[in-house]
Amino acid sequence: MKTPPRDPAPRDPALPWSSLLVLGGTTLLMVTAEMLPTAVLGPMSAGLGVAESSTGMLVSLWAAVVVVASFPLVRLVRDRDRRAVVAGGTVVLAASSALTALAPTYTVAVGARLLGAAAVGLLWATVNAHVADLVPDRHLARAVAVVLGGATLGMVLGTPLARLVADAAGWRAAFWGLAALTAAAAIAVRLVVAPARQHRPTTADPGAPASPAARHGVAPLLAVTGLVALVLVGHYGAYTYITRLTEQAAAILPGGTGSLLLVFGLASAVGVALAGRFGERTEPALVAATAATGLTLAALAIDAVPALGVAVVAAWGVASGALPPLAQTLILRLAGPERRAFAGALIPVLFNGGIAAGAALFSALVATAGIAAVPVPAAAVVGAAAVGLGLAAGRRRAAEPRRAAEAAVTTL
Repeated sequence: MKTPPRDPAPRDPALPWSSLLVLGGTTLLMVTAEMLPTAVLGPMSAGLGVAESSTGMLVSLWAAVVVVASFPLVRLVRDRDRRAVVAGGTVVLAASSALTALAPTYTVAVGARLLGAAAVGLLWATVNAHVADLVPDRHLARAVAVVLGGATLGMVLGTPLARLVADAAGWRAAFWGLAALTAAAAIAVRLVVAPARQHRPTTADPGAPASPAARHGVAPLLAVTGLVALVLVGHYGAYTYITRLTEQAAAILPGGTGSLLLVFGLASAVGVALAGRFGERTEPALVAATAATGLTLAALAIDAVPALGVAVVAAWGVASGALPPLAQTLILRLAGPERRAFAGALIPVLFNGGIAAGAALFSALVATAGIAAVPVPAAAVVGAAAVGLGLAAGRRRAAEPRRAAEAAVTTL
């Protein structure tokens, strides 16, 4: 009697590279749009007839709008196809850049920027959630690293290229170019990005493994989110003054501060790439990256050897570059499919809130104690968060056997 052939083992699907690369390109443009006023600060200020401090406020206002607008907008479109939401948000971002390019006055530019900020808040939340739905959980770290690699390139390449365009053809041309590229990205999102493919367990599917959210509830998600926010306060508090903290190190490099910032940016890209290689070991990797960030911040206080300063900046870039993809992956994993939209909105609020709080708190510190006072408190804040993340990870690991035993008893 012939034995019927067995069903082949389920094939491990490859990453949806075309979808991830388009979404990564979109995040590159999102970051470029946010930071573009800093790249064209002088000519934009002159063109609008305002002080450079007023033009700089366009970036701060952007972050504030992202924090305020993300949750309401996500709730407004919660039942829509996420691909349509990303494409539509990208169109609005393109319109914002075009309106900024046309702005005859500072007030009009502010209005255009507020529109773009609201779109980006929605875009970050939706892109985060859709990436998690595109891939199985075991591939989440790699997928997040690919998409956030675009955001890193926005800092490393997007704003410098925009400055080159502004120098050659004026600051308005830089915004026009960004508007055109963003419109093209919206078309690519609609045509290329795949629909969600990840299976979502339901109560009708009792055989499906419970997600972390179902096993542990929302408390671990909120705890990790709060600790990551603390990391960002310390990191961005110091990064706000990176050019002042690294003056001696920059002096030994051709190109000075610009070259050192390029070193930091390229090192951050390495950190993003490394973060994608940890797979399901995201939590210990996040603890390690946080601890390494704290150590490099503390090392900034040692300015006796400029060459050592360059090495410290590179190490800081690698460690801090790994933080966003690792943190985002862990937050999405803890949320599970049940709270993915909530977690997607939480991430831009967390990052922009951390940036704003860090810059504000350390600005007050610098005003009272000077630049030299920044590294040690920044390191202490990040170190405290690393300890908290380590303790939280230990508690979850200790709880797993007990929860597994309870689940086994329930099935008897």
